[in-house]
Amino acid sequence: MTVRVRIAPSPTGNLHIGTARTAVFNWLFARHHDGKFILRIEDTDQERSRPEYTENILQGLRWLGLNWDEGPFFQTQRLEIYKQAVQSLLDQGLAYRCYTTAEELEALREAQKARGEAPRYDNRHRHLTPEQEAAYKAEGRSFVIRFKIDDDREIVWNDLVRDKMVWRGSDLGGDMVIARAAADGIGQPLYNFAVVVDDIDMQITHVIRGEDHIANTAKQILLYEAFGAKVPEFAHTPLILNQEGRKLSKRDGVTSISDFKQMGFTAEALVNYMTLLGWSPPDSTKEIFTLPEAAQQFSFERVNKAGAKFDWAKLDWLNSQYIHAMPVDKLTDLLIPYWEEAGYKLTGGREERSWLEKLVVLIQPSLTRLVDAVAMSKLFFTDAVEYSEEATVQLKQEGVASAIEAVIAALQNQQEFNEASAQDIIKQVVKQQNVKKGLIMRSLRAALTGDMHGPDLIQSWLLLHEIGLDQPRLVQATAK
Repeated sequence: MTVRVRIAPSPTGNLHIGTARTAVFNWLFARHHDGKFILRIEDTDQERSRPEYTENILQGLRWLGLNWDEGPFFQTQRLEIYKQAVQSLLDQGLAYRCYTTAEELEALREAQKARGEAPRYDNRHRHLTPEQEAAYKAEGRSFVIRFKIDDDREIVWNDLVRDKMVWRGSDLGGDMVIARAAADGIGQPLYNFAVVVDDIDMQITHVIRGEDHIANTAKQILLYEAFGAKVPEFAHTPLILNQEGRKLSKRDGVTSISDFKQMGFTAEALVNYMTLLGWSPPDSTKEIFTLPEAAQQFSFERVNKAGAKFDWAKLDWLNSQYIHAMPVDKLTDLLIPYWEEAGYKLTGGREERSWLEKLVVLIQPSLTRLVDAVAMSKLFFTDAVEYSEEATVQLKQEGVASAIEAVIAALQNQQEFNEASAQDIIKQVVKQQNVKKGLIMRSLRAALTGDMHGPDLIQSWLLLHEIGLDQPRLVQATAK
């Protein structure tokens, strides 16, 4: 048997981390078994589906490295298949037309609520006579299609994560709607029906999704059986929780995959972190790995039943590890869009590229997120420097102005400026001005960067000198 799994997002919003984590588990399982990973877009909600959301989903999966083997398939292009499937259930007497109005359903719910009962459809139109149907049609009533559910039926499956699962038909809310009303008879299919038809048609062997779908699984198993199809295996993965143990929501600051990208997380770190949200690798000491490395070890025996708490600090740590180990040329490519978005002027020339890579080497060890490079490198992209309070105090100390003037004079006599000559200038000024080296170093940092803390001073000076900003800043500092 060839393993065939699928991810089936709805394009009613951007690709969310919960959906992306489900995609990761599907991808890992498929690759572990040398199977197929299929992409299906469930776009039958035409009121809320948007092309831009579809594109966001596709881009997000590609960015994460979750390449698919088949698809994307779109449900809106398969409507005739669904209608034929509905008709087959009608023909077998397994489904029926229900003419109950919205007002009647509301009255039913209110009566059940008053009696303290759980809301459920009472199957009142399951056995309509042809005469009753004709009367409803004469009233101008539309109808939905409902699938018959036996209240006494026991639905059992062995979940790959949760072991034996048992549901009763009476727990499923009565006969379920599988197709909406439509002027021409059979309307658009609902989720539980369309997903089963698709999974049968696409020969899906394993359905891997969040635990919030467990009730849907019981309904869907009945549909698989009604079609005489092999029921796939199911794996219901734990939900992603916030630090308080509640289901993660946008209120927790967790957003779409595209927003994680904009926040400065690398694809490698984010997908690595999502792999750890609910799955434990055999070697618990190893937390950094690529998707292919994780796929070699992935199994549902190591997927947790309990919810997985989202930890921003852990994600930041993982992200920093990937950034610090990244080749300079790749990291430079990733940082350029952040600099451009911040309004930093880049020409794209060869000399500039060489300078940018030197800048990346300077700030790389201090980066946690890619976006951090904007603030860290601001001083290299602005002509004038802004002084912190601490730097201002430093520059006003006795002897600092004359020491900086001595540095300026020494710079003007330099034919070539490099790390050795920078150190020579500092030694020369220390001796000439009869001051301590620490005073010169602190004063240079304050003058060149506007702050008393930051990346390596000499390397920063060299970068500023290369673009002609060091001497103007030293002159500016003497006026403090």
